[in-house]
Amino acid sequence: MTKRRILQISGADAREFLQGLITNDIERLRDGLVYAALLTPQGKYIADFFLAEGPGGILLDVADSLGDALTQRLTMYKLRADVTITQAPLHLHRGLGEPPEDGFADPRHTALGWRAYRDAPQTDDDVDWTALRVAHLIPETGVELTPDTFILEVGFERLSGVDFRKGCYVGQEVTARMKHKTELRKGLAQVRISGAAETGTEITANGKPAGTLLSRTEDAGIAYLRFDRAKGEMSAGEATITRNDA
Repeated sequence: MTKRRILQISGADAREFLQGLITNDIERLRDGLVYAALLTPQGKYIADFFLAEGPGGILLDVADSLGDALTQRLTMYKLRADVTITQAPLHLHRGLGEPPEDGFADPRHTALGWRAYRDAPQTDDDVDWTALRVAHLIPETGVELTPDTFILEVGFERLSGVDFRKGCYVGQEVTARMKHKTELRKGLAQVRISGAAETGTEITANGKPAGTLLSRTEDAGIAYLRFDRAKGEMSAGEATITRNDA
């Protein structure tokens, strides 16, 4: 499981501050955990994270590798707003099934179980989260989600990570245009894999570049594909690749 960092966003302006930046509606916190992203003005991915109500403010659960850069970006945006950004002394716990009393259902997919934030690290996690991600086409920070990512190409609408009615946020114009005015020509797809192929291997179709294999577990994987070329049997390294919906 990706190492996580838990930030705390507090202060009188915290909710309004986040509402003007993130892809989702901060008011959804009343219903539980919120999945969202911060984008560049050009609509590209900076970070994805979860938000939850905490006793001292809003908790922000982000990949540890993005924690410093996200804190710097949020600090740059806050200007004179009454907002304080600190690292919370909490640890992520995850599990399957119904959430415990202190847990929140993962909003991306019911199969992903729950998340909770506790004082001590988790020591009993033996879930194959990669296999679950592949089975349900869930992108992962640093794998399917990179600085070149447009969030609609990786399924953020399906994952309840973007709200098209909330109003403006950074990158909103590009994201809305992709939603309403264009047909996605590239994106994530589940694939079947027969043979040896490392993650990151280029996928070709009829000798032409068709995408990249991103996550793999046994004979299944997630690939980023050009939909106009990703048809029939494709190749990646020594493996044969086929879209699950082909």
